[in-house]
Amino acid sequence: MSFRSIVAFASVLALWSASVAAETIKIGVTPGPHAQILEAVKPIAAKNGLDIQLVEFSDYVVPNAALDAGDIQANSFQNQPYLDNQKADRGYKIEAVGLTVNFPIGVYSKKHKNWAEIPDGGKISIPNDPTNGGRALLLLRDKGAIKLKDGVGFKPTVLDVADNPKKLKFVEVDAAQAPRALDDVDAAVINTNYATQAGLDPVKDPILREDPKGPYVNLIAVRAADKDKPWVKILVDSYHTAEVKEFVLTKFKGAVLPSW
Repeated sequence: MSFRSIVAFASVLALWSASVAAETIKIGVTPGPHAQILEAVKPIAAKNGLDIQLVEFSDYVVPNAALDAGDIQANSFQNQPYLDNQKADRGYKIEAVGLTVNFPIGVYSKKHKNWAEIPDGGKISIPNDPTNGGRALLLLRDKGAIKLKDGVGFKPTVLDVADNPKKLKFVEVDAAQAPRALDDVDAAVINTNYATQAGLDPVKDPILREDPKGPYVNLIAVRAADKDKPWVKILVDSYHTAEVKEFVLTKFKGAVLPSW
């Protein structure tokens, strides 16, 4: 083989290797911290041959449907109880492949400075999906505002409220609309990503705040058929870096907590 042929072959091989190594995936996120954190992950993943494109969804229902349908290759927005509930209800073949961050959920109010000011019969909005609605009720139970029936697990409903000293009236709203409900209720239980999106401070503003515990750590999910693919490891390893952890701690100042 001539030198010129060798050079030409090497060039073709290099181009072929680059095309094989480079891979583009779409990741579904909700606006706010999840999207911001993945933006910090993108350059790290790019150095390892993975091009990440973010697709933002405004609610908690569509990202799993889009993943299951193959419109995106991964999502980063939910915790394990929520994923388990979606899989049970909709038959999705989706699996968690790595933990991300925890967002302690909070109770916010425009009308009252602390929980003690909530009047008897006060209106409290909670998310209307089973996982986040249950999480809201568990928070109120843990803070002594209500009592729940024994054995309710992680998805209690308002029907499981066994004792309600203030005779609170629960108003169920879509999680994404919770900040807008603040004008119409005495207090609202709001997920951190929607709180920050609405300009609320998830550390200073809540009148009650969830302890950072339990199963509510968020995760990266992919289709079960993809979980062992090389790009999944690159994605998770790129997320689980010291650089991303430092970004989370600096950017969110305790409102979002790294969980790896």
